[in-house]
Amino acid sequence: MNFIDHNPSLETYWRSIILLGRNVASYKFSLAKTLLEIPKNKTEIILEDLALPFALNICDHLKTNDKQHTGPSNKFLSFCREYNKNQVNDNELKKHSIKHGFTYVLDAFHNVAGGEVPRFFENVKNSNRGIILTDNFYKLFEGEQEKNLNLEVNSRWKLWETAISLKINPNLVEINSDLQNEVLYIFNDKNRRIDVTSSRDGLNGYQKGKCFYCQRNIQIEKGYENSCDVDHFFPHRLKSSSEFLNINQVWNLVLSCKECNRGTLGKFDKIPEIIFVENLNKRNNYYIESHHPLRETILNQTGRTINDRKIFLNKFYKDAVNKIPAKWKPKEIFRDNS
Repeated sequence: MNFIDHNPSLETYWRSIILLGRNVASYKFSLAKTLLEIPKNKTEIILEDLALPFALNICDHLKTNDKQHTGPSNKFLSFCREYNKNQVNDNELKKHSIKHGFTYVLDAFHNVAGGEVPRFFENVKNSNRGIILTDNFYKLFEGEQEKNLNLEVNSRWKLWETAISLKINPNLVEINSDLQNEVLYIFNDKNRRIDVTSSRDGLNGYQKGKCFYCQRNIQIEKGYENSCDVDHFFPHRLKSSSEFLNINQVWNLVLSCKECNRGTLGKFDKIPEIIFVENLNKRNNYYIESHHPLRETILNQTGRTINDRKIFLNKFYKDAVNKIPAKWKPKEIFRDNS
């Protein structure tokens, strides 16, 4: 698995759970979101305290997308739907959540690509029906990524639920980008646009919370000193030439710090040095390690094989440099283990 590379950080392990796991239901997303939102004042969390917020997160997503399981029916999701119709109260929902909501998710949460990542909690439901949060979990909140993680979970959840609800051949699935509103969207089987998630939220996890160019920590939300920009790797002004028509697609969008994108020595309309093309290919391959719809989108846009994608990017780079000879690299690159 390429996403978990040399000396990965705890944030990378956490993101691998969210981005790369194969899910038949939305329970892993709901559990991750619930854990990030619960008060950080105790280590032992009994299911009595976990059950209602866990279920309410699922209820909230059911309101906008009824498909939360790849199978035809699910008892727990039926209770959540009844809650949304005011047919079940909080106490009943909690009871059903304890009984039916945690059957597999606590045991499977840390499973990624056939292995297990370092644990963020220990499952002790068989003894006192709860979990014990580990030091790994609390260390997630010591860095600068805390604000990003919840947004990333919700974004990945939206991408997943959208994908399983589409009645479209996977080979035709494609995520598009609304640049003005910074939104990723998709067309359903009736050719109707569906807004899925913020492009910042959707892209950030695959960049591990770093500026694509200088590797500074970035924030998804606007209003912070290190809030990110959505940037065209190959500059948008190339779109005026016919060979660069797909430049607005997800494969060419990266998150950049303001300094790299438009600072005093920023990139602006220049072409990044060739080393960053290799990094772009690596980042796009992270999408492919994930599952639809970003996986299929990148395969459709850049090539079905590793070699095809390399050829695609190298040709694009060569053609882009012929149009815009000015190359660029950041003044400084910040390195850490991620």
